[in-house]
Amino acid sequence: MAEPVKGPASYFPSIEEKYGRPISEWQTLIRSSELTKHMELVSWLKSEHGLGHGHANALVAHTLKEDAAG
Repeated sequence: MAEPVKGPASYFPSIEEKYGRPISEWQTLIRSSELTKHMELVSWLKSEHGLGHGHANALVAHTLKEDAAG
């Protein structure tokens, strides 16, 4: 049996369902932004793309963690 997804990725199914874009597309948007700080990116996703705070925060946290890991 698969272990349940934890952390920011646990939001991904609801993000895709609610906003109609795959996670990879959100990550591409985040990575292409000139912004680099976590909360700047969260605010940008909320104001420019209409995401809720929890969803924006999960996307940014996961993406920045992936990028830092290489």
